[in-house]
Formats: sequence, structure tokens, C-alpha cells
Amino acid sequence: MVCASDVQEGNKNRLNRLGQLARSCTKCTIEGGKLWHPTEMTYVPFSKTLELMQLADMAALQPKGVCLKDIQSTFKVNHRSAQRMARALEKVFPTVDVNIDPDDRRKWWSFSGQERLLRLQGIQDDELSALEMGIRRATRDGAVTEVRALETLRSRIIALHPTGEVLRAETDAEATLQARGHACRPGPRTSYDPEILTVIDLALKGPFKLDVDYIGERDDAPHTRRVEPYGVLFGLRCYLICRQPQRDARVRHLRLDRLRGARLVKETFVRDPGFDIAGHAARSFECFHSETEFGTVIWHFNKRAAPVARNYVFHPNQIMQDDKEGGLIVSFEAGGWLEMAWHLYKWGDTVEVIAPDELRKLVADHRRPDFPSLP
Repeated sequence: MVCASDVQEGNKNRLNRLGQLARSCTKCTIEGGKLWHPTEMTYVPFSKTLELMQLADMAALQPKGVCLKDIQSTFKVNHRSAQRMARALEKVFPTVDVNIDPDDRRKWWSFSGQERLLRLQGIQDDELSALEMGIRRATRDGAVTEVRALETLRSRIIALHPTGEVLRAETDAEATLQARGHACRPGPRTSYDPEILTVIDLALKGPFKLDVDYIGERDDAPHTRRVEPYGVLFGLRCYLICRQPQRDARVRHLRLDRLRGARLVKETFVRDPGFDIAGHAARSFECFHSETEFGTVIWHFNKRAAPVARNYVFHPNQIMQDDKEGGLIVSFEAGGWLEMAWHLYKWGDTVEVIAPDELRKLVADHRRPDFPSLP
């Protein structure tokens, strides 16, 4: 008779063998397009082993597990190959759970919580560097709550692994970050009180109303406003997206650097179900929003600037077209003529505004021909 603990121990041994095989393959050599072990001189299907480990990881980490369609999509294989991989998973990991969805009769392979493969696979330097990049980008953007959450996640991941392995991964990750210029990237951005953003985040989760002390561009002192928060847009300048129902129903953009205080009001509100913050943000250039400055925008970059401009994403909904002279036409719909003028100044006389007329007049006297290089 075989008890559950025997099955779990057998599965653990298989996990260990897979880990040893993966580690031994790092010492292998390649001859004739095949992988050979240096001492045993036997062929090792290294890529298949890694694929099986990745498949097991997917089955363990995804709440529902994996189905054949997931396997086909992830590993770029046909249906029969996906079936073979699923059978291999069952053979190597006997405790894998196989369930059939009663609605579509689809099979799902999954593991229970104790079968997580994080310890077995270890922590990779590219994974750690990617996480660190996310932390540094969020820090640079001033997204303090995201920074805290990512730092906590990093600490939990590191706590699961041996000190020596962590030190190695951290050293390699730091080298990667240095090479990619993430160690220090100075540049202009507005600053604001991180505690205010913490209060805003709490209000967004409610959702609760907020009392904010805001100093407008023409104000000498801050004034208190009761607002209904809808989100925060991060960029060169960060904005609280909200409504102030005591005044009107329009959506307002309050700059975080002009907030002098924020207090949570224990009063909920019902968000407008028709409001989409992504669609709302797409009506702006960068983060500036103005309903009176919205329309079709068309820029023409000359032959010299076109190769550089082609690599830019000026707006999420942009359309690019090449002209017969080698130039580039970029068009999109958004608002914020002043923000656009500030950006276009960097391109000098290599860009011409076709539309709208207001923007063309705004940049007409500021198209310098003497910039030594393009943005």
C-alpha cells in the first residue's frame, strides 16, 4: 500500500532530479547541434527539460492551472505536441491534479500549494533585475505606493532563497542595471508629498470622497475642495483625476505637486460606470487635458527627422504614413496645444504642424534650425 506521504516524497525526488538535470546541463557542451554531458557523454534533451519545468511552473502558479490551449500558445506547438507535453507532466509529477471543466469539457492540469516550484528553479538575475527596474522606474515616476509594494514583493522572494544564491543574483542584476543606465537617470519631474498619494490610494479603494487642499495656478493660498477620486496619471507632472460634484459634473485634473494636504472622508460615492480612465487619458497629450483644445493633430517630419520620429510613440492612437519625399506624417486625436508645442520645440524646423491651426500658430516663431541633433 502506498500512502499520500510516499507519493509526495516520490514527487519531491522527481523535482530534485529535474533540478539536478537542469543544473548539470549548464556544464554541457554543444556538438553537432546537440547537447552532451561532459563526463557521461550522453545526449541530454536540455530544451525539453526546461520546457517541462516551465510547464510545471505554469500549472502551479496559475490559479486554475493550464489547459492544452495554454500549452499551445506558450510553447508554440500543435495540439498533438501539447497533448504529449501534458502526458509527460503527469508522468514526471504524479500528484498533478487533472480536472475537467463541466462547461466546455476542457482538461486543466494544476498543482496544490505545496508543489510550488519557486525554490527548485531558484531566483534568476534577469528576473531580479527586471523587478529592480520596475522599482526604480516607479521611484522615478513618483509612484510611491507601487514602490512599497514592489519592494515588499522583492523581500518576500529573496527570503525564500539561500543567501549565497541571492547575493549572486543581486550582483548580476546590479551589473545589468548599470549597463542599461538604470543606476542613475537624472531628469526633470515634479515632486509631491508621498503621504498624500497614500491617502489618495486609500480613497480609490473605497471609493471614498476626499478633502484636498489645492493651490491653483492663480491662487495665493490653498483652498479646500471635496472631490470624488477616479485615478492618478503619472508622467512629467502627475495628476489626480477626480470630480467635484458640488461645482459641476466635469472631470478635473489636479496636479499632485500643488496638493498641500489630503484627508479621507468616510463617505462613499458611486463611480460613473461610463468613465474609462484609459480612454480619458488618450484624449490628452502627455497628461494635460482640455476639452476646449481637442481635435485631429497632424505633424509632418522632413526626410532628415523621419527615421528618428518613426521610432517614437507620440500618442497611443497615432497613425504613421510615409510620404513620397521620404518624410513622415503622424496623425492622432488629442488635446493640449501647449504641451505639444513644448515637445515640438525639440525638433526645431524638422517638423511642421499641418493641423490644428492653433498649434501651428503657437509653434510658428519657435522652429529653430540650429539644433545640433534630433531628440
